[in-house]
Amino acid sequence: MHGFRRVTIDDIAKAIGKARSSLYYYYKTKEEILDAVMANEIKELMAAIVTAVKQAPTSEEKIKVFFQTKLKIILGKKGFFNALDEGMDSTELFGYQKIKMAVHQQIWEQETALLSQLIREEISRGEFTKQSQKDQEELIFVLHCSLRGLKREMVIRNDFGRITSSIRILIRSIMEGIKV
Repeated sequence: MHGFRRVTIDDIAKAIGKARSSLYYYYKTKEEILDAVMANEIKELMAAIVTAVKQAPTSEEKIKVFFQTKLKIILGKKGFFNALDEGMDSTELFGYQKIKMAVHQQIWEQETALLSQLIREEISRGEFTKQSQKDQEELIFVLHCSLRGLKREMVIRNDFGRITSSIRILIRSIMEGIKV
């Protein structure tokens, strides 16, 4: 697989079975195509998380499936994202880091909105203790960082067999602190 640097518009057109002129009708550069791909990846990720959360029967299960769904999808696409920066020089890597940070921020904001809604609903149902807005924001920050920490360690160790048990322990520990 080629990194983003070595992929041409012709390569992309060939991969999707379209003419190069068709791509240029919608996108001026391969960077615009990357933006569209990333937007679609975010949309699919969030749709999968929302679906999983809606199907979960309890407040604890909702947070647990939020974590599990996100980790499984992100880890399943690890090869794709790793391949993007293959062959980039330091200047290109710096530019790609900016893209990754923008994508990270978009995901963070959408996940924050979903977690905020989930927490508000569970508070109104009496499942979670009432919290100030500031405490809810801090809880969401802790949830985000915990999930990212788990993902980072699993990637570093290249060991994903503990996803379910690690999430179960983390969520149970957090729930003991916020459940009524």
